[in-house]
Amino acid sequence: MSEKENASTLSEEQLDEQKTPQTDNVSKEESSLEEENAQSAAEKTEKKAEKEEGKSFFNRKNRKEEKAKEEIEKLEKQNKELKDKFLLLYSEFDNYKKRTNKEKLELLSTASEKVILELLPIVDDFERAIAANEKVENIQVVKDGFNLIYNKLCQMLKRMDVQEIAALGEDFNTDYHEAITHFPAQKEEDKGKVIDVTQKGYKLKDKVIRYSKVVVGQ
Repeated sequence: MSEKENASTLSEEQLDEQKTPQTDNVSKEESSLEEENAQSAAEKTEKKAEKEEGKSFFNRKNRKEEKAKEEIEKLEKQNKELKDKFLLLYSEFDNYKKRTNKEKLELLSTASEKVILELLPIVDDFERAIAANEKVENIQVVKDGFNLIYNKLCQMLKRMDVQEIAALGEDFNTDYHEAITHFPAQKEEDKGKVIDVTQKGYKLKDKVIRYSKVVVGQ
């Protein structure tokens, strides 16, 4: 081989040696660049996922807050409705109480008026009897006049549902009788029974308005 040919071959080999490292460096740079791109893409994906997760969390939080707000508004509305109903019922009850109290007072005054109107004719009879007795000499006429007035008074009481309480000869009953004293009974069957009445008792319908004052045998 000539020196020129050797120099040429040597030069080509050196070129090849110089070209090979450059190619390897390029491949490494490209591989590194791809890794960086992949890593960057992964980071972007991760950040995007985190961002979406954050958005999802805040969306859930906002939905919960909105739901809680709606529930509070609903409860406040119900509370207002209940307050309005309570005030209405209280007002109606107060009016009812005032009305019933007024009716009771009117009933009491009306009942008194009714009793007085029933008694006035009997008072008139007493006045006429007193005037007539000044000139009457027959005592029987006077007695008949008093009996007439007494019967009229008893009829008036009967119309008003006032009844005399039976006492004489009845078993002593604390629901109707008031014992003022005890007296030895002459008969065995009279023990524990009313043997005398010192004051009659009366009932208004089923209510005792005056107890009978009695003497009880023992």
